[in-house]
Amino acid sequence: MAPQDRILVIGPTGAIGRHVIWASVKAGNPTYALVRKNSVTIEKPKLITAANPETKEELIDNFKSLGVILLEGDISDHNSLVKALKQVDIVICTTGRLLILDQVKIIAAIKEAGNIKRFFPSEFGLDVDRHEAVDPVREVFVEKAGIRRVVEAEGIPYTYLCCHAFTGYFLRNLAQLDATVPPRDKVIIL
Repeated sequence: MAPQDRILVIGPTGAIGRHVIWASVKAGNPTYALVRKNSVTIEKPKLITAANPETKEELIDNFKSLGVILLEGDISDHNSLVKALKQVDIVICTTGRLLILDQVKIIAAIKEAGNIKRFFPSEFGLDVDRHEAVDPVREVFVEKAGIRRVVEAEGIPYTYLCCHAFTGYFLRNLAQLDATVPPRDKVIIL
């Protein structure tokens, strides 16, 4: 049996990252999480359920109990990022909207590391090359498309994963714009 690819998740404690970690572990992959030195803080995630740990500290403890290998590093620290990348085969970036453009730092580190078989940039929404969005959403799509062009220009093997924004914007509150959790008494169908 061939060894499985080692998967690194960047942004493992976020709304999407934790699920990618859990799915990778469940699939039996050697799973790594890039964590900042100060990432173990007491902070509640946006959506808390009985199945989800309530703090980043509990989440990281959960990762450890599942056998996830924690690699200390930061997107803004090139050397720590290259060091982490040299230990894995596949990189899945799950960082949020505010770090989209910082993925150029990951791309530069991937090029330097020279061993990454596949990169999944932070996408997880609409296909940014096939949309008719208007501002302010269009601006976000332009940034994501720019990251795609950098990945392609650098010749890095990649996969763009688009789930059409359903989980990020509609599922957790059933498209009720002012709700932070799924409503229990009334739902407005848009």
